[in-house]
Amino acid sequence: MQYVLLCAAILLPESLAFPAQLKPESQSDTDFDNVKAYLDKFFPLLTKTQNQSLEDRIKEMQRFFHLTVTGKLNAETEETIKQPRCGIPDIADYRTFPGSPRWNKRHLTYKIVNYTPDLPQKKVDDAIRRAFMVWSDVTPLQFQRVFNKQADIVIGFARQAHGDGYPFDGRGNTLAHAFAPGEGLGGDAHFDDDEMWSESNQEVNLFLVAAHEFGHSLGLAHSNVREALMYPIYSYVNPATFRLSEDDRRGIQKLYGKKSSNS
Repeated sequence: MQYVLLCAAILLPESLAFPAQLKPESQSDTDFDNVKAYLDKFFPLLTKTQNQSLEDRIKEMQRFFHLTVTGKLNAETEETIKQPRCGIPDIADYRTFPGSPRWNKRHLTYKIVNYTPDLPQKKVDDAIRRAFMVWSDVTPLQFQRVFNKQADIVIGFARQAHGDGYPFDGRGNTLAHAFAPGEGLGGDAHFDDDEMWSESNQEVNLFLVAAHEFGHSLGLAHSNVREALMYPIYSYVNPATFRLSEDDRRGIQKLYGKKSSNS
């Protein structure tokens, strides 16, 4: 079973409309509305692409997901559009968020404010700790858990609307979201508690999703490299043998540099 991670849309542009175009005769109203909404949200028109046709925008989406590039809403493309997915735009290779936000310090704190009932608290603590290690192992960053004081990265589990403007939508769709570095919600990571969280390949593996979300907390956007942790689609790999891809490594080291040999 595959899912797509939902990450915070805090840096998304405002809703963008299509240029006026005729609806292809072979598409139903629902099909057209779906592709319109999908492309507006995940492949938004930028200043330099304001005059891009619907066909070209579908081709852009197909290239990102390594689909057959036709410019048509064929069955393969429609199936991809229907998948649960992340709320930030998709771009090629590793990328940082617009403006390349990053933390201006190397020692970051995190706080877990509540827990899922799906796992023992110690299992959650361990998954979160190991997820941060994915990034500290290849950069000078250090992460320290705090309990009774303010933290840079606040982690919690929630259902539906939970006060950040990006409500979850129930089991099987969006999994989690995280905010790019900054003040307030910046860096925070929220996990949909309607999902079934696990430490194995049953349902959704917490460690893998958390490692992805913390990439966003540190300033990475999505990658279209299939092997990358920051690829939007979730797929299970054994956490015991997990290795960060070269694409992810280059992205995070662009922001924070390499880990010194004597660290």
